Amino acid sequence: MFHILNFLYRPPPPFWLIIHKFSLTEADIYTLNLSSSTTHLLNSSVQLTLFSKNPNKKVGIYYDKLLVYAAYRGQQITSEASLPPFYQSHEEINLLTAFLQGTELPVAQSFGYLIGRDRSAGKVILGMKMDGKLRWKIGTWVSGAYRFNVNCVAIVAFGTNTTTAPLASIQGTRCSTTI
Repeated sequence: MFHILNFLYRPPPPFWLIIHKFSLTEADIYTLNLSSSTTHLLNSSVQLTLFSKNPNKKVGIYYDKLLVYAAYRGQQITSEASLPPFYQSHEEINLLTAFLQGTELPVAQSFGYLIGRDRSAGKVILGMKMDGKLRWKIGTWVSGAYRFNVNCVAIVAFGTNTTTAPLASIQGTRCSTTI
């Protein structure tokens, strides 16, 4: 039994492999409307641009699976979108873009009230979430797959003078990454 458990256990990667960086450079809201106040179904469309940097001098990264979605106050407001897999060489920078949509997604009853309150305050804070699998490449050796999560925050100006789409994020933000 010990040998089976030992085989299934995958130790965490060495600390020096975890130093890759994601930043959210832009998030634009095109649609954010409740289809009905009684059914609490949301229609949304958000475009985002992420900046990915591999600062390692001798380590490449295979991003095998990438799923991204937008969230508002902890609830998912778009469907997941799949980004194409790619290899990021050492010290390489990549831009990733995704157009996220949600059609009649169920949201909490308080959604209309909360978005109205944030709109009155002049800003909406969106979360951008990415889940995926990655592998590291060092020379000819390639590691096993590791799950990773990226969490970003976008502050979007939302007020009386900003009613036409798209509503753009105020500034880029650094994202947190966990493996």
